[in-house]
Amino acid sequence: MILKASERGGAKQLALHLMNMKDNDHVELHRVHGCIANDIEGALTEMYAISRATRCKNFMFSLSLSPPKGANPTIKDFEVVIAKIADQLGLDKQSYILVFHEKAGRRHAHVVFSRIDLDSMKAINLAFYKDRLNDIAHELYLTHGWDVPKGFEDRTLSSPLNYDLTEYHEGKKAGRDVQKLKGVFVQCWQNSDG
Repeated sequence: MILKASERGGAKQLALHLMNMKDNDHVELHRVHGCIANDIEGALTEMYAISRATRCKNFMFSLSLSPPKGANPTIKDFEVVIAKIADQLGLDKQSYILVFHEKAGRRHAHVVFSRIDLDSMKAINLAFYKDRLNDIAHELYLTHGWDVPKGFEDRTLSSPLNYDLTEYHEGKKAGRDVQKLKGVFVQCWQNSDG
């Protein structure tokens, strides 16, 4: 399972993204935990309001979980992974929302945790969270019998056509296929003398 995460602010922008029906066939708010509000925008606004008592700008931990092609994990599978991640990152007592998106028959999940610990009114430090998420993702590929991407075994074997979220949004805004653009640049680099 591909796990992408970031510490972030911007509750309203994130709420709009999570409720986006333009890019998704189906959007379902599955759970709101630890918030008074019972909708996406209300819960994220609550997290923002709590963060105002601190100096923390990136008061949310936003995580997306995308299964590999051909895999169809159950909602319970997603919940188990989310609980494991929350436990390993020290977010198990935090408020969060869980949203499922379905696009072209494939389900993926978004979970957004508040980073503000209500007892200390300080942000939870998520040191090395990308490394921890990579370890969990690798373990998921092995336990579910999914084909492990070569980049997990050796980073130098990662596909040169992979792109990050920023490149995806830039390509989308320009109306271009990011993978084809990346391929053009890779080919130019390979054919150049330096």
